Amino acid sequence: MLLLANSRTPYRELAEKLNLSANAVHQRIQALIKLGIIRKFTAKISLSALQAIIVNIYGITEAESIGDLHEKIGKNKLVYWVAYGSGNWIYVGAYLRNLAELQGLVDFLKKEAAMSNPTVGIFPQVPSSPVLGTERTLTPLDRQIIFSLKENSRKPIWQVAEEIGVAAKTVRRRLSAMEKKGLVEFSIQWYADSSNDIISVIHIRLNPDVEANSLSEMMKGFAPNVLLWFPQINIPNELFTVFWTSTMKELKEIQQRLMNERTVSSLTSNILFTGYIFDTWRDDLVDPKNIKSLENYRCMDFVQIVNLLIRN
Repeated sequence: MLLLANSRTPYRELAEKLNLSANAVHQRIQALIKLGIIRKFTAKISLSALQAIIVNIYGITEAESIGDLHEKIGKNKLVYWVAYGSGNWIYVGAYLRNLAELQGLVDFLKKEAAMSNPTVGIFPQVPSSPVLGTERTLTPLDRQIIFSLKENSRKPIWQVAEEIGVAAKTVRRRLSAMEKKGLVEFSIQWYADSSNDIISVIHIRLNPDVEANSLSEMMKGFAPNVLLWFPQINIPNELFTVFWTSTMKELKEIQQRLMNERTVSSLTSNILFTGYIFDTWRDDLVDPKNIKSLENYRCMDFVQIVNLLIRN
């Protein structure tokens, strides 16, 4: 979870937070890489800078075979994640540039994924950085830096500088500025299904009039098993949660504990068998072939730049 939040976090800092030695943290991370749980350390333009809308579309597929559905679905440049769950459930995560793209995506999934009645959940927008208003543009050099770190965000500064052909202090300065302004996001590509553990999506239906503070306190009580949890702003009184357990017994105990919570009305669980991550329009924004075309637009608003790329 610490690496999901910032994959460039130094081993020493991770060690302090985890009460381990830096060497032990390094060994554990290398083990996760060897197991295929961590596949990449990624760098991307931040979702807050892009003002992207995150949607989660899920439901039962009526396809005769689901073997290659993810390949068809992943060709859509809005889709960043596809997962297969028990009972022929499919989960699709996507980044929208605007809500006008939603209907086209739903129609696409109805056809390609044979989902006749998909549920659409819209996650709360990523909070904007308080300093985004002062400068929301990325220079071509910024994009080059992000592209250099795209597949390995833990790459040392000097190596990025050599690849781009600028001084290391320039790379360090630009990275620092991007982080301060909330323009860049460092994370990991992780495939928990590569482990022997169990990953489950639990849809939690809540009793009416539940306060946000009580939800935060409730979910804290399920750490470290709860990986992610989000309200869906268009589906009142429901939480989308992802849990990681080592056994079915542990999962059953978590479900029982959830049902004992006074805020919970009912729940539905689906075990995830496998998941796939895809590049999207977000990744195309740092592609070298797009950088040169943006050199004359440094003074434009960031959203205008994104719209320019969409039109092209």
